[in-house]
Amino acid sequence: MLYYLFTYLRDKFHLAGAGVFNYITFRAGMAIILSLVISLLFGKRLIEFLRRRQIGETVRDLGLEGEKQKKGTPTMGGIIIIASILIPTLLFARVTNVYIVLMLVSTLWLGVVGFLDDYIKVFRKNKEGLAGRFKIMGQVGLGIIVGLTMYYNDHVVISREVTKGQQGVYSKAEKPEPGRFTRKDDKGREHTYVNVRTATTTIPFIKTHEFRYEKIAAIFGADNVGVTTPIIYVLFVIFIIVAVSNGANITDGIDGLATGVSAIIGICLGVFAYVSGNYVFAGYLNIMDIPNLGELSIFVGAFVGACVGFLWYNAYPAQVFMGDTGSLALGGIIASLAIIVRKELLIPIICGIFLVENLSVIIQVWYFKRTKKKYGEGRRIFLMSPLHHHYQKKGYHEAKIVTRFWIVGIMLAIMSIVTLKLQ
Repeated sequence: MLYYLFTYLRDKFHLAGAGVFNYITFRAGMAIILSLVISLLFGKRLIEFLRRRQIGETVRDLGLEGEKQKKGTPTMGGIIIIASILIPTLLFARVTNVYIVLMLVSTLWLGVVGFLDDYIKVFRKNKEGLAGRFKIMGQVGLGIIVGLTMYYNDHVVISREVTKGQQGVYSKAEKPEPGRFTRKDDKGREHTYVNVRTATTTIPFIKTHEFRYEKIAAIFGADNVGVTTPIIYVLFVIFIIVAVSNGANITDGIDGLATGVSAIIGICLGVFAYVSGNYVFAGYLNIMDIPNLGELSIFVGAFVGACVGFLWYNAYPAQVFMGDTGSLALGGIIASLAIIVRKELLIPIICGIFLVENLSVIIQVWYFKRTKKKYGEGRRIFLMSPLHHHYQKKGYHEAKIVTRFWIVGIMLAIMSIVTLKLQ
């Protein structure tokens, strides 16, 4: 909102300095600072309020070191994260931008689902919380919204260069938007571009690094590509959102783990959003040029600032837990960001921690059931799943596990950013 206010003041009254709000880097920096301030100040007051109302975590006895001390720790702290994301974004971002709208919806949507789960656990004293099918319905619902918007919205486009004497380098399934525009390269030569609406993503480590979902649809018959492509795309988006949000939820098992990992992933996705939204960097790196994507840098700045600010209270020993209010929202935000910046095929690397945590649970359950059927008693691969509990059982201190997971997360983020040139 401040963007529109200062733009009006600049144009109407020629206010000195108002033009600084045109710069994405300035607004992203302000979003980071404000989100940190909100999370630190609001967080302290919310923790005190939760303590007074005795809104604390009910800890199951899993035989883990230090878990008894966690009993009664305030939960539902995800409200701090959500507020610290929404307020700076609404103030500094162009809220009419389709990508900003999608991210605001994603944050609130799964934030509400997580809040309902926490509410049932805390106030209804039901340890099971919201039934699993309703969580899945919420995740699927968000997947449908994001998928359909990304596929059909006229403002969700990528820029293609039009070569001389040709219609363009886009395929028949891609829909060019009206109007062409020119840009000058670093040598002053003009190039003509056209925006196209297309379901396309990036393949890491491949020279021809773009992949169109229509190729999958073509397997079911070339005549049905127009019908099957959106269905396949939406189903893929749903799968990503369900998998990543559940991964974040599972990872939130020890103090500071999910929060720190999410901040690292956010920084990585912020880099992708900024370079893909800037045609100069996109041209230099030979990556997908996505108009208006740079605006997401403001949201990502608020997201990272909120995570870091919350970490002040969530680091070991935690003064507050985010609960499902925070973990589901974090997962939904990360999944939606990856889809919007068209890096969903990089998720196994970017979100490697979430993936391993998810797999550890799946493998443990599968192996237990298989051995129980075969030998009459269930056996385990890990001492306990998710994986972070396995290391707790092995005697590692909670803070050491978290720090090492962060280090792995940083390595995965660097590897993901390096893919910008490895193609």
